[in-house]
Amino acid sequence: MAQLNRYFPKLCHPTCGLEINFQRIRRNPKVKVFTLASVAAVTGERGDYTVTVRQAPRYVKANCTACGDCARATEMKVQNQFDYNLGKVSAAYLPHEMAFPMRYVIAPQVLGTPEAERIKAACKYDAVDLDEKESTFDLHVGAIVWATGWQPYDAARISPYRYAYLKDVITNVEMERLAAPNGPTQGKIVRPSDGVAPKKVALIQCAGSRDYNHLEYCSRICCLASMKHAAYMREQSAEATVDIYYIDIRAHDKLEAFYRKVVNDPHVRLIKSKPAEIKIGPDGGPVVCGENTITREIYAEPYDLVVLATGMQPAGVEGVSGAPVDAYGFIVPEDETQGIFSAGVASGPLDVSMSVQSATAAALKAIQAIR
Repeated sequence: MAQLNRYFPKLCHPTCGLEINFQRIRRNPKVKVFTLASVAAVTGERGDYTVTVRQAPRYVKANCTACGDCARATEMKVQNQFDYNLGKVSAAYLPHEMAFPMRYVIAPQVLGTPEAERIKAACKYDAVDLDEKESTFDLHVGAIVWATGWQPYDAARISPYRYAYLKDVITNVEMERLAAPNGPTQGKIVRPSDGVAPKKVALIQCAGSRDYNHLEYCSRICCLASMKHAAYMREQSAEATVDIYYIDIRAHDKLEAFYRKVVNDPHVRLIKSKPAEIKIGPDGGPVVCGENTITREIYAEPYDLVVLATGMQPAGVEGVSGAPVDAYGFIVPEDETQGIFSAGVASGPLDVSMSVQSATAAALKAIQAIR
């Protein structure tokens, strides 16, 4: 959520909803949050589960004030995972501007180097602990809610689209970070290859989705996310043109009006087609190739930037959840007498508002299970 530039239904910035929820977490003495943690195993039964948690070291203690002196003390840079590796960040970094807890993290790559000692020496609060180790502990609980979210489908696996070889072929989540004011380009949508603002952009729907070779299902949010990305482009450039290649357009619930607004823009063109491949043009840029399903025209269209609308995959569920999963790895409607529940995209592709509704329901079910 924090990685989005804006989210539906009102196209709000993430700070709108996240800040109040972080405040609620901080102020609630009955809520404990373990960051840099993953679940290693779940054993037991309803009312008496043991959850084994593995916690990675952050190399920074709880007395960190987030002053930033450690980051200023090192010249070493590492890939910024929050920006999907579109840029780099200091080896001592704050994960993002709304990080919870508001504490820095030391990248493990810096350990054993002179940079690590500079980072430690720069902290006037003695909050840097370079000897911290991974730890494991058990939690004894009566019910479990899996709200592990999702991960983007790996675009490199769609080999005809040459994501791994063309810098100017990016994914929808990377587009979101380019458009974000706190992203790698401070909100300016530019081509990764040369930093120039694109004038002609292609958005390819169902990149790896509804495809027996990749994800067989529809991820629900991709069409509208691409509509949003078309709006981003048109906001930033009055001259930019956007082509949207689609199988079907799915604008669910009350978002039909937003879809109509985008497609009525004369600079936005919808092309009913599933592109066959992306070739490398004479100038090294991407060329989208395929057949128009309606006109039967064969096209080879060059673009400044191509955005792949990759789908949603479940994250952190299969193998340890204690709940059954379907063929795609999502938790299936469980036997609720067991006290294990799913929320949000752990159960299937959902948008933000649907995830919130799902989470509220799961919380109430978990409370009922332990009563």
